[in-house]
Amino acid sequence: MASSPAITVIVPGFDVVRYAGEAIESLRRQTRTDWTAVLVDDGSTDGTGAIFEAAAAADARVQVVHHDLQQGLSAARNTGLDLVTTPYVGFLDADDVMTPTAIENLVGTLERTGSDLVAGAYVRLRPDGRGGYAPGEVQPWVAAATDPARDATNLTEHPDASGNIVAWSKASRTELWREVRFPLGKTYEDQLVAQLLYTRAHAFDVIPEVVVEWRERAEGTSITQRKDALPVLRDYLEALTGGIEILDAAGQAGAVASRIRLIQRLDLPPLIAIAETHPDPAYRAELGTFVRALAARSPLPLASVIAPALDW
Repeated sequence: MASSPAITVIVPGFDVVRYAGEAIESLRRQTRTDWTAVLVDDGSTDGTGAIFEAAAAADARVQVVHHDLQQGLSAARNTGLDLVTTPYVGFLDADDVMTPTAIENLVGTLERTGSDLVAGAYVRLRPDGRGGYAPGEVQPWVAAATDPARDATNLTEHPDASGNIVAWSKASRTELWREVRFPLGKTYEDQLVAQLLYTRAHAFDVIPEVVVEWRERAEGTSITQRKDALPVLRDYLEALTGGIEILDAAGQAGAVASRIRLIQRLDLPPLIAIAETHPDPAYRAELGTFVRALAARSPLPLASVIAPALDW
């Protein structure tokens, strides 16, 4: 083990006893070993905290922080950020899996290019029907953001990078976080922070290698699987809007257009399908307001599947 770790990996978790061990083991399997990890137990009521403590007892690179009560994913990540002393920082949610060469590829790229941020590809880890999980393929919008590899680029040169908005597909210089933290009390907090990092970085890199397998839980308990709940929808639309506004304020017209195209193609169709049969009319009304605001920003006509939402 190197005496001076290059990167701190922040691993937040709440009631993920079924998955936390696999996430931690994926760290321990890294081909590059000069890392340290901060495991943040966000007030778990199951055995997550015990798994974290066992990992720290077994590996001096690991430290654990416990929140007495659940504070949310943003607060857990912020707790970890406040403890970082390494040159680089990355994230891994405690129900996901880091591929064995992830740190090697991410940190190695930053060391080679001198950029502030690097984003890699990711895949979904879906139930396989036999009680386990199997990784899928890199989705088109992920490939558009990360393939081919680009060194020391920016949003003007590569606006589609703005579609890679998850925290755990990236590594960055710790200095980039000096005035950046995750917004508290919100879901989809990655969206705002990702756009802030892209616009604040003097340059960033993208790599096509898969760095994380993102778990779609079989029991349907992750936030991204609960978009039919009105409070989740509100946070989702607020995050989409806020990310666009950050890009707009930075003068990144190309990235704004790229995000709007992706939102129309990827985010809106399933939301509209939910809204069409949702028992609460407020769901349709709030989605309609968002669609109209998005249409006003975009010179492109709305797809036929989206257009009915203009009248909600």
